[in-house]
Amino acid sequence: MKNIFTYSTAVVLGLALVATPEADAQQFSKRKQYNSIGFSLNAMNYFGDLTPVTSFTSLRLGATRVGAGVSLTRRFYPRLSGRFGLSYGRISGDDSFANDQDPDARFRNNRNMNFRNDILEASAVAIVDLIENRNNYLKRPDFVPYVFVGVAGFYTNPQALDKAGNYVDLQPLKTEGQADAYGKTQFSIPFGGGIRYRINRNFDASLEIGWRKTFTDYLDDVGGKYADPAKLTTDASKYFGGGITKDRTKFPGFDNPGEQRGDSGNKTDWYIVTGVTLNYILTPRIKNPKFR
Repeated sequence: MKNIFTYSTAVVLGLALVATPEADAQQFSKRKQYNSIGFSLNAMNYFGDLTPVTSFTSLRLGATRVGAGVSLTRRFYPRLSGRFGLSYGRISGDDSFANDQDPDARFRNNRNMNFRNDILEASAVAIVDLIENRNNYLKRPDFVPYVFVGVAGFYTNPQALDKAGNYVDLQPLKTEGQADAYGKTQFSIPFGGGIRYRINRNFDASLEIGWRKTFTDYLDDVGGKYADPAKLTTDASKYFGGGITKDRTKFPGFDNPGEQRGDSGNKTDWYIVTGVTLNYILTPRIKNPKFR
């Protein structure tokens, strides 16, 4: 997956460099630049320790939840735009849905972890159109495929059901005995692509899919090893001390201190955003030259 991230970023950055040569910058005057406001319906999924199969390509469609977003886009050059966006969505996972074909399925069923996490994201990305428009917004192409890459910050707060059926915030509990709890504010690298369709003079619709390369393994609060119950906080011991398992007799000692709790090969969690956006183009205010 590291290669996918590296290659995708390199391709997008390369296209951005070739998309804005000096000649384009001179020819694409401010009279042709414009802004648009977008409103999105999004679906979030995640890749991590609690997906049906312990591989990056695994996700559970049944866990998909609808989110929303708003964005502001500025077209700078024939191919290049910048976009700032705010979005909300929910990701979730549950060991009870582990695929029976997964070699770790029996372990995961016995581990019996679950989580949900409401993600709030602010992002800034560069968008490179694969079909250029050297004219103003009125003469833009009907269909435009595009790619994007940027940076995002997001708020994360994983929760899980306790024995009483209530959702509990996991980060303060330090469920793996961490000396310091992981931060609820994290950064990611968003990248992906989509296709934009011109509806009429002022409206575009787009379909987009984007991956978020995060730098945390705790979107699901599972990433390391089982802690010594004596070192857990009082609340963590109350809810999760010793692990909430279905039948410890089948796996004696599997949740002993120091035993693996998360997927040792999965160093960071990812989430993916698929969305449909309706963009409204703000009609540019063109100043006519004055003659004396």
